[in-house]
Amino acid sequence: MKLKKKYRFDNSRQIWRIIPTGDGKLFIEEREPEKKQVYFHCLSMDSGKKILSNFQLDDKFWVGIEDVKDNIIFFHKFAKPDMPKHRGIFAFDITAKELVWQNPELIYLFRLDDKIYTSKEKFEGRNYYSVNSLNGEILEDLENDHQRINLLRNESSGRANEESYLFPEAFDLETGLPDSANDFIKSLRNDYVITGKVEYILKDQLLMTSFHEANSRGSLTNLFKAVDLSSGKYILEEVINKDTSLFLTDSFFIKDELLFLLYGKTRLVVYKIIK
Repeated sequence: MKLKKKYRFDNSRQIWRIIPTGDGKLFIEEREPEKKQVYFHCLSMDSGKKILSNFQLDDKFWVGIEDVKDNIIFFHKFAKPDMPKHRGIFAFDITAKELVWQNPELIYLFRLDDKIYTSKEKFEGRNYYSVNSLNGEILEDLENDHQRINLLRNESSGRANEESYLFPEAFDLETGLPDSANDFIKSLRNDYVITGKVEYILKDQLLMTSFHEANSRGSLTNLFKAVDLSSGKYILEEVINKDTSLFLTDSFFIKDELLFLLYGKTRLVVYKIIK
């Protein structure tokens, strides 16, 4: 097996979120907390070609992505600055490069097919609504039917879990990995002064690991290693964080046949998995 580098994304800003979609797009949210600026990008997931670059709404910081459906990004703002509570739905069409609809009163909950399920706070509680994702039209007032909303939310979550993602897990001898993968991960502790857990993804015969090694400077070095278990050979070895004092997790994941590897907090490199 091989890992072929496809492209690199790096603007020297903190990468906040990475969102691959089912139709071959990659959305990236970058933030500059000191300058209170947020930037949104859309790339072709396979080639890295820019579709949307450095996009900002009228609010330059207190805004984030809720979801992406086809060519529409659903943004949210916040009820109050510095508070995590979301408020409002702002649907932006990346092809037309314009807001196609917005509702500042509703709060995004989840999406199921072409319907968005939302809530709105009222003096006496909370009401729920289903909304047409294409134009923002309210389709149904579900009043305060929490039970129905929970059933629909579970259905939405179940479909999301069926998508072809692989995320790192913490290594444990009880995880039931093949002997070759167990032996390789255990051997790392003989070769490196590992602090904390080893994270891994196993895809066919490709084993990918991330771990932290204590260095002579009293800090941690975050290493990524990928090995072809069929041959026992390393196919990628990278230092992805230097001199960190924190245990940095979730630095890589797989979508279909692509590996997304985050270096530090600002650089993303995408690799093609070749069998």
